[in-house]
Amino acid sequence: MNTPAAPYSKELVDILIPDALPTIEEIEALYPRRVLSEGAKVVRYPPSPTGFVHMGNFYTFFVNDRFASQPNDIAYIRIEDTDQKREQEGADKVIIQTLNEYGLKINEGPTLDGNEIGIYGPYTQSHRGKIYKAYVKKLLREGKAYPCFCTSEELESLRKDQEHENIRPGYYGKWALHQNLTENEIRQKLAAKLPFVIRLRAIGDYEKMMKFDDLIKGERYAPENDLDIVLLKSDGLPLYHLAHVIDDHLMGTTHVIRGEDWFNSVPLHLQIFSAMGWRAPKYGHTSLIQKMDDGNRRKLSKRKDPEARMSYYSERGYPPVAVLEYLLNLANSNFEDWRKANPNKSYKEFPFSIKKLGNTGALFDFVKLDNISKNTISRLSAEEIFSAAYDWARKYNAQLKSLMDKAPDYVKAILNIERTGPKVRKDITMWSNLLSELEYFFDDRFSLTKEKNLELLQGINPDDAKGAAQKFAMSYDPADTKDAWFEKIKKIAVDLGYAANIKDSQTNPSNYKGNVSDIAKVFRVLLTGRAQTPDLYSVMFVMGKERCLKRLALL
Repeated sequence: MNTPAAPYSKELVDILIPDALPTIEEIEALYPRRVLSEGAKVVRYPPSPTGFVHMGNFYTFFVNDRFASQPNDIAYIRIEDTDQKREQEGADKVIIQTLNEYGLKINEGPTLDGNEIGIYGPYTQSHRGKIYKAYVKKLLREGKAYPCFCTSEELESLRKDQEHENIRPGYYGKWALHQNLTENEIRQKLAAKLPFVIRLRAIGDYEKMMKFDDLIKGERYAPENDLDIVLLKSDGLPLYHLAHVIDDHLMGTTHVIRGEDWFNSVPLHLQIFSAMGWRAPKYGHTSLIQKMDDGNRRKLSKRKDPEARMSYYSERGYPPVAVLEYLLNLANSNFEDWRKANPNKSYKEFPFSIKKLGNTGALFDFVKLDNISKNTISRLSAEEIFSAAYDWARKYNAQLKSLMDKAPDYVKAILNIERTGPKVRKDITMWSNLLSELEYFFDDRFSLTKEKNLELLQGINPDDAKGAAQKFAMSYDPADTKDAWFEKIKKIAVDLGYAANIKDSQTNPSNYKGNVSDIAKVFRVLLTGRAQTPDLYSVMFVMGKERCLKRLALL
């Protein structure tokens, strides 16, 4: 545990940070305390623009969105770009675009057009440098921070010594080499133009445990912080630990929900809040999303797993609401039962509970995601599917767009097959599936040959198949009701020696060549080139008589 130091003189602090800075009073006046109704929450999405939007980060953003979903709650974006070595150009816009695409609640922050909404900005940390420096000067004047002139070689030597002695690594206690420099010693090093950083003078005792309540994990204990971490780098940029504390205070954040990889930093962050004399927000830590790999659980990897990128779901054409409902299922396991009981309600009506988030990482499951996506699409009308799929195709699939442009009403009629009634079709998982579900309706994309038909109809006598096709072609009338249409198929089946229903063929298999489903399969294959499709009667009606007769003659 470090002993408190005497404050540095104003003259020395001004040498350490010579910038012309606003006073603390001026800064606080620019960021008035939020006037919130009772129980209202203020949360933030604090992404770093270092690449694509990671599924794990987005999951945490979505938990914030559901947690602060009441009308008086506030959610804002804050771009945390103080690690400029890792920053990628344009990544901030990708982040904002992704949050917009998925409809997350945003009350304040930067926008895609380069402007900002809200009075608590700038909402990009690299634009807030003077604010951070002003508060660091405050800590220096109070003896709660100090300059450190250690070179990278000295720090590496320190690390090796700690490793050799088999003790906990870090810059603390007797290992904090420049913690107790006098003002004269500091001035001498400054006169020599030695580079320096500003470190926190930690007051914690690692041997003591502190208790805090995690919004998600409940009551927890952790060692007090005794690390003299860097607050301000030699280039004048702050580290996350300092910047987020200052910003959360000034922007009025009430609740910080973030990934559990920040869990061990809670004692440090609470210590910085205390050093500043501020009340800390409530913290909650979400478990990391995991996946199975060779029988072992591991977290989703940016390097190994394409599904770790949120853009992956856009590219494949998962409806955004399907991805959100999948994440909601990971967050609250009772969402699945709620959805079954409320098939037509918005997921936003689900009574989300942060207390129901698990303490172990949920496993990513493509089968579950695909099922949720199928169900999501099944609840849409043909018009809604056409609109969403067309928007996706304009960006990702020129062939699908061309097909939809060619005959929009025909495509909508196809999409409307089995769209209502007790058994709604669930054959579309994502928009990238849609081309294969549409193209067999178009003659220029339907290329079945006689040989391919016979292959698909393996097990059915070729002469029976040909005879059934000819008989049906002669009797087909699009004006028939579905019952009349099926009676014709049954009669053809019986005339060819097939049972009129499946039960009869199973009871007396030796009496029949098969059953009516085999004959129906003949028509399905000839018309669509596949053994399974939506309702065949509706398929034929949408295709039209001319196209149907042409295809029935292919055998």
